[in-house]
Amino acid sequence: MKALARYGKAFGGYRFIDVPEPECGDEDIIVEIKAAAICGADMKHYKVENGSEEFNSIRGHEFSGEIVKIGKNVKDWSIGQRIVSDNTGHVCGVCPSCETGDFITCPEKVNLGLDNNRWGGGFTKYCIIPGEILRIHKHAIWEIPENIKYEEAAVMDPICNAYKAVAQRSKLLPGQDVVVFGTGPLGLFSLQIAKIMGAVNIVMVGLEEDTKVRFGIAKELGATHVVNASKEDVVARCREICGRDNLGLVVECSGANVALQQAIAMLRPNGEVVRVGMGFKPLEFSINDITVNAINIIGHMGYDTTSWRNALRLLESGAIKVQPMITHRIGLSEWEKGFEAMANREAIKVIMHYDCD
Repeated sequence: MKALARYGKAFGGYRFIDVPEPECGDEDIIVEIKAAAICGADMKHYKVENGSEEFNSIRGHEFSGEIVKIGKNVKDWSIGQRIVSDNTGHVCGVCPSCETGDFITCPEKVNLGLDNNRWGGGFTKYCIIPGEILRIHKHAIWEIPENIKYEEAAVMDPICNAYKAVAQRSKLLPGQDVVVFGTGPLGLFSLQIAKIMGAVNIVMVGLEEDTKVRFGIAKELGATHVVNASKEDVVARCREICGRDNLGLVVECSGANVALQQAIAMLRPNGEVVRVGMGFKPLEFSINDITVNAINIIGHMGYDTTSWRNALRLLESGAIKVQPMITHRIGLSEWEKGFEAMANREAIKVIMHYDCD
């Protein structure tokens, strides 16, 4: 079978290669991939070539499919079930995170379809769900409700990520306002969760290049206002929209330092910033206003079983919309077109289907 794989330990380019089909152990599950989505985490290796000949992993951590084979000791799952993975392949099972079911923050967590894993992910035809993770974390996979399409289930990762950021990490109350920085899937799903939770004004902050596609979709999904940070004074405009007392939550999905600085400046006293995005440059501004205005900055990572259970129900009910965000559907053999659309910000979600038989 064909697979999109990454080479090199640190950063390295993608190669479309032949790989053997995974072998099913006594406790393992084999899934035929029906849909896989390109994530921003995949983009950081696009057009990066370090010349390494060292195979890293089959990529693709956002995927869904049908169980086609189970090991002889598998009891909870059966052939023919439609499932979606939370991309967990390995955890230690004994750290404080694992003890509370917060598997994504386990220091030893290995993700299916991300770096340096031996199992592989969804950018291929068949993927293995290792039995070792199912012994520890039974909800590493979830059955897909009948009315949810494979392509919708494939993006449960960012849906659940946004759900936990807004519904579980923040103290958002109905009637408050929310500002969301970043127009990618995490930002667009965050605004949907804020809408479900009763936010009045939901302001989406993006850049000039987002005016082509993403601002329009943000409005379709529930943003009451969009702010072009390339041309507008973000703090002044958000204060104008929300007033002095109503902005209790900023969801920062861009990872840009300036967005964090602006978030701190615009929040009312005792407001919150949930930081979802990641940036790697040191801060070049004072954070004393965090103390002066008693602002909480909340670090956020991923999701847990509660996120998955509730987000799946919201998707099943129609409260969460995925279809407007799927801008491209392509075959896996056309993977470069999908990555290029993401790089040019023409795409929000690219869904790939295996087309290599």
